[in-house]
Amino acid sequence: MKEKLEQIKEKALSQIQDCDSAEKLNEIKVSILGKKGELTDLLKGMRDVAPQERPKVGQLVNEARAEIEKVLEESKARIEKAVREARMKTEVIDVTLPASKTELGHRHPNTIALEEVERIFVGMGYEVVEGPEVEKDYYNFEALNIPADHPAKDEQDTFYVASAVGDILLRTQTSGVQVHEMEKGKLPIRMIAPGRVFRSDEVDATHSPSFHQIEGLVIDKHITFADLKGTLAEFARALFGEETKVKFRPHHFPFTEPSAEMDVTCFKCGGKGCRFCKGSGWIEILGCGMVHPHVLEMSSIDPEEYTGFAFGMGLERIALLKYEIDDMRLLYENDIRFLRQF
Repeated sequence: MKEKLEQIKEKALSQIQDCDSAEKLNEIKVSILGKKGELTDLLKGMRDVAPQERPKVGQLVNEARAEIEKVLEESKARIEKAVREARMKTEVIDVTLPASKTELGHRHPNTIALEEVERIFVGMGYEVVEGPEVEKDYYNFEALNIPADHPAKDEQDTFYVASAVGDILLRTQTSGVQVHEMEKGKLPIRMIAPGRVFRSDEVDATHSPSFHQIEGLVIDKHITFADLKGTLAEFARALFGEETKVKFRPHHFPFTEPSAEMDVTCFKCGGKGCRFCKGSGWIEILGCGMVHPHVLEMSSIDPEEYTGFAFGMGLERIALLKYEIDDMRLLYENDIRFLRQF
């Protein structure tokens, strides 16, 4: 995998250096760094890397991405400069005419936040896994220890697509992706599963019927709650700053036992208390816990031999907190004046 990474990097750098137009440069960027690009495809093969090698390989991938992005920016500036100089030689400019400006697109705050979260966990040896948005009731609820009479299964919360073939629904959480991975029987597991989820909520400043979650799962021998706390504390420091502290509060989730909610020190006031954290000095960021033994059993994993932890966070909540946005609806209005700030 390291050889393939080096080949991708050398190929990308060579293509970028030979590029002489902004259009070709963008094509190269998409083919290497895009959602279906070569580097992204390489990341999907992390599962084939030995667990002890994943952190090192993840770091190499991040370094290669950073180097390619740097060269892309340098080449972009070089091409733009060359275009300007050529235009100045061939065109007569009437300085009395109004200037024209080409509007360029910009990455969405959700995309920026997701890429940062993925880089942190890939650097710790995790792989990024995707799953279906239209899901069976079993994977969305039953396999996660949520019984048939649980309030979350009420149609007021869940969008059901069909029931004649065994209750097909729009997933309400990305936790079902974890079940699919556990059923493959390839242990150990270290993964995160970002994706869109759907719930029957009214649109307001903090709710939407369609939003995004990031679920995480680790299954291995001798995994303890201390591993969970250490992992999430490191994640919080990488995302919000080295001075960030974390606090775990007891909670209840059907698929984890024990369960907790994690708070981080307010990154605006440093934990002293302000309007942003409502004077508490802490901000709730995610839910987590040790995987319930019954959930392991339903996926044919022996809870006497293997243990694990899981966590889940809302991507929009991460973006709202990190960029101090106070209304979730701003993320979906596509106002260029808003998006240009990120």
